[in-house]
Amino acid sequence: MTAEARRAVLGQNQYGKAETRVVRITRSGTTHHIKDLNVSVSLSGAMDDVHLTGSNAHVLTTDATKNTVYAFAREHGIASAEEFGIRLARHFVTSQEPIHSARIRVEEYAWERIGTPDAGEAPHSFVRAGRETRTAEVLYDGEEWEVVSGLEGLVVLNTTDSEFHGYVKDRYTTLPETRDRVLATEVNARWRYAGTDVDWDGAWARARDHLLHAFAGTYSYSLQQTLYAMGARVVERLPEVEEIRLSLPNKHHFLVDLEPFGLKNDNEVYYAADRPYGLIEATVLRDGAQPRLPVHPARP
Repeated sequence: MTAEARRAVLGQNQYGKAETRVVRITRSGTTHHIKDLNVSVSLSGAMDDVHLTGSNAHVLTTDATKNTVYAFAREHGIASAEEFGIRLARHFVTSQEPIHSARIRVEEYAWERIGTPDAGEAPHSFVRAGRETRTAEVLYDGEEWEVVSGLEGLVVLNTTDSEFHGYVKDRYTTLPETRDRVLATEVNARWRYAGTDVDWDGAWARARDHLLHAFAGTYSYSLQQTLYAMGARVVERLPEVEEIRLSLPNKHHFLVDLEPFGLKNDNEVYYAADRPYGLIEATVLRDGAQPRLPVHPARP
């Protein structure tokens, strides 16, 4: 092997500031509003020199990217996770010539107003909502946009209308067939928009509703079937969405054997198994759309 063949070359690279927590309070008189985000910035471009020679001439510091998040939250507010990500991505690509693309990942944590017995909802008191995390990812290369919204940790459960039977059986199969089971999962979903002319909050809420309605309304013979019904409903009901990818861990619920205690268990008492769990994943596309969501999304 020649020395030339052994020579190392620099491949894809990126840098930025990960997980900048920013909380924006908007005060409308005595009524306050809160946006709580976790923002990660990844920048790519003409960055060979910093890796190969140590020259920082093209480097916008990660500290500056963090400060930009805070400054933009103050100057522009946060209308939605997607809008905020678009604003940041545009700024980094258009303000710094060496930066050719920016990827912004956002997690949003929901807060709900605390209700009081005397005065209704408190105008400035909140409780952290114990539900899923909203996500957004924006990629901009100076010409094209890609906006992906999503949610993580949306736990759902059907107590009936789910069966599982007719599957392959080999010498290691011990799972009994069932005609009535608990079906539970944690919905982790990402969906890609066709453009940027979108009511981000409205589209996200409608996508979440469609996921829930499909889960509740599908008589399930497998979690795969339910997954497809959920993804198809989003794609078919939201014209702005071209592609959705779902990852559904099967949160198994097994009937407890109560016979040793002289008790009958008529689909009443279950134990929820923590692990191992089945993991069902798939992408659902609008007919004619090209798949662009990665199977395993990269983290910052």
